[in-house]
Amino acid sequence: MSLAIISLLALIVVIIVSCISTRNIGIMALGVALVIGHYLGGIKVDEILKGYPTSLFIMLAGTTFLFSIAQNNGTLEKVTKYVIKGVKGNVALLPILLFFIALVIGAAGPGPTVTAALLAPTVMLLAKEIEVNPLLLAIMAGNGGHAGGMSPIAIGGIITTGLTNKLGLGDISMLIWFNNVWVHFATSIVAYFVFGGHKLIRNQSNGESIVLANIKVEPFSKDQLLTLWGLAVYIIGVIGFNMDIGLGAFLIGGILILLKAADEDKAIKAMPWSAILMVTGVTVMITLMTKVGGIDLFAALIAKLATASTISLVTGFVSGLISAYASTTGVILATFVPMAPILLEKVGASTSELVPLISAIVSCGFVVDMSPLSTSGAIYLANAHASENKSVLFKKMLVWGLSMAAVGAIIAWVSFTLVRIP
Repeated sequence: MSLAIISLLALIVVIIVSCISTRNIGIMALGVALVIGHYLGGIKVDEILKGYPTSLFIMLAGTTFLFSIAQNNGTLEKVTKYVIKGVKGNVALLPILLFFIALVIGAAGPGPTVTAALLAPTVMLLAKEIEVNPLLLAIMAGNGGHAGGMSPIAIGGIITTGLTNKLGLGDISMLIWFNNVWVHFATSIVAYFVFGGHKLIRNQSNGESIVLANIKVEPFSKDQLLTLWGLAVYIIGVIGFNMDIGLGAFLIGGILILLKAADEDKAIKAMPWSAILMVTGVTVMITLMTKVGGIDLFAALIAKLATASTISLVTGFVSGLISAYASTTGVILATFVPMAPILLEKVGASTSELVPLISAIVSCGFVVDMSPLSTSGAIYLANAHASENKSVLFKKMLVWGLSMAAVGAIIAWVSFTLVRIP
């Protein structure tokens, strides 16, 4: 049996384990890379370790450290409450505003998981207090967080940029982000009408308005104001002055720690080390698979199901289906993005289809993540009001999440391949 086949079988096992277990597959991926690459393939360990994405690690560690500070000292939570309070009782507009609130928070750097953790308690309580379908508010806020999670300074965007840079595509981060936002916005509009958002326009009452307007929020503390200034400088520096995303975050975070705006130990402990290890570990394995021919073999199998005109549709559906059970950042992005050029070559498609294909992979991977089997969906489900039947809500969220594998793939295919948005 060739190394290519062995590595592909190993990848399938890793994906299955990620679907049925909570174990960190980054650890498994590093071990598998050692066995397949060194002990079976005779590749030197130093050569295998060259596949470790050092620059990606710095970006992920830096940004998550900075935003752990903002989360640890309550800055992000307070910003969220102030924004929701600013809705001023417009219940019909609340679901749409939640989408954009979550988008902005997620895009600022925390990513979908932190955004969900910040918003879910307030969102699900509001659903109960103003008697709005909790699934509607959860999906709108969750989709917004996933839409924002592909910004150039958010975890998903950083990972994808690191992977596309290896493909020699240059900086396409804003384009991929725009496409991801579009798919999530389109599916959110579907959710708004399917789950009764349009009915809120005629059912709005003063009591519901009072609940929104009376959310109590304390003024920002000195430490929180310092953190807000730090985040503003960081975002302006990255977007306007090409400041390094990872090192810049460490710079601003270090200054905030020196100013005692947050507890350094708590901020470091709050960083998603498990996710960072997962992404970087899987990347090492995928790099090795590329070297021994495993990724080429995987691409050939997917390509048999598609044509040059439907490759983004098929790949989007497959990535979405797997993502409903597995990590989008740790498994889908790390596996499918590096495979994109090979997929196009297998079906005889033009390289001009590379951005549409990567856009489909990214957006379809994230749009299913309101499944209760995914982290964001699970957070919203866990925060549902005690009076809510969580078993019923679980089933509804599962149906929605799985259906998005097909719906998201179709929207992405029509938008990026047929219509050519943008």
